[in-house]
Amino acid sequence: MADDKKRLTTAFGIPVADDQNSMTAGPRGPVLMQDVHLLEKLGHFDRERIPERVVHAKGAGAGGYFEVTADVTPYTKAKFLSKVGKRTEVFARFSTVGGEKGSADAARDPRGFAVKFYTEEGNYDFVGNNTPVFFIRDPLKFPDFIHTQKRHPATNCKDPDMFWDFLSLTPESIHQVTILFSGRGTPATLRNMNGYGSHTYMWTNKKGECFWVKYHFMTDQGVRNLSQAESTRLSGEDPDHATRDLFEAIRRGDNPSWTLEMQIMPVDQARDYRFDVFDITKVWPHGDYPPIQVGKLVLNRNPENYFAEVEQSAFGPGNLVPGIAASPDKMLQARLFSYHDTHLHRLGPNYHLIPVNQPKACPEKSYQRDGPMRTDGNGGSGPNYWPNSFNGPGPDEALKQPGMGLEGDSGRYAYTHPNDDFVQPGNLYRHVMSDMDREHLVNNIVGHLGGAQHRIQLRQAALFLKADEDYGKRVAQGLGLDLGEVKRLAAMSREDRATATS
Repeated sequence: MADDKKRLTTAFGIPVADDQNSMTAGPRGPVLMQDVHLLEKLGHFDRERIPERVVHAKGAGAGGYFEVTADVTPYTKAKFLSKVGKRTEVFARFSTVGGEKGSADAARDPRGFAVKFYTEEGNYDFVGNNTPVFFIRDPLKFPDFIHTQKRHPATNCKDPDMFWDFLSLTPESIHQVTILFSGRGTPATLRNMNGYGSHTYMWTNKKGECFWVKYHFMTDQGVRNLSQAESTRLSGEDPDHATRDLFEAIRRGDNPSWTLEMQIMPVDQARDYRFDVFDITKVWPHGDYPPIQVGKLVLNRNPENYFAEVEQSAFGPGNLVPGIAASPDKMLQARLFSYHDTHLHRLGPNYHLIPVNQPKACPEKSYQRDGPMRTDGNGGSGPNYWPNSFNGPGPDEALKQPGMGLEGDSGRYAYTHPNDDFVQPGNLYRHVMSDMDREHLVNNIVGHLGGAQHRIQLRQAALFLKADEDYGKRVAQGLGLDLGEVKRLAAMSREDRATATS
């Protein structure tokens, strides 16, 4: 770009060479801490809203327990999963993602699905959504994506142009977009939806053997969704319908439950698998890695005070107990930083002392001291440093997680995995959805995308066409677009499509 006035820079005026790809160790990652542009971008993003959460602002929560129902010790040494019948206290929070704290429960939006396990080895946080994939696979794009889901900087209104402009320029989003505009984008209640970890995680057993895994909490109440008409009606008549439903169900003893199923892959099978196992926009087909049942999540206790327990609950994907570890998934790597960082901003440096966030089955023993709202004994007269010779707590080297082999030069790498972004959404449309599902999907998309500019409609319809010809054709017809023009754009590269419709 020759014009210096249009050159993207950091907050300190330093030119940015690449704003689409995080700096990683080789094409498969993980993300490097030296990517100061990413850290600056996420750090600023985490502080854009006060005091509500930047995302997942509106939520409902409840307490309960998780019970192990199958032997998974061949795969993980996590103590809370060590024995069939073992129960662990939990607190769960469900939420909408893009809306503000007062948004309607029935809005078309992914739903957050977070569970805090109070284990004897510390708190383990499961932080997922009700969809198995996400819109983007690189965290450098996340603040921009969320901006498009919020409000226009001039009108302060939701804006279809912002929404679809970004998505139509981000082909990797097509899988999640297809799910979002299906019935799963408007679950009937919080009890009638599944929860997915989405990311790939690592499990390690006592022998040091490692496995890549994916989490699926499958609702025992059955999946039930709202039509667009029902969603619109409820948004006006009862915007808190799902929050109320969860509370009242537990109050009358109709305790909701979910069955945890795991997909498990030996680590040596990941490199040559047909999909990138660390790409959050992809699933592992169940025919390749059939899910196995592991346990049961039951919610049987309503919060006594919403603010104390639900609003102040803070979940972080970095809260991992021995036997469970992160993967090189770029989005997950950034979330390990960003969740803790935003809690520090929103709740303060001692948010771990808030009762809902405190470890319950084991005491905290750290050298963190002082700061606002330090409500405990602050370590008393004990040492506040390590190493020390005053009988202070020390690390246990026996708990070290096996290392991951890393390779590659540092750099910003574009996604190069041979399987493109249109295979799985096309299969979802053709082989999973019913005729009625497809009809509702197209109608939902046309109703929303119809508010965007013509050129953006063309670009997005071309992505649907690349996923499935019938899919793209029906969207184009619903919007009154020239199908020949849509096909011409679909044949172009992403860069050429953007230029042709700019």
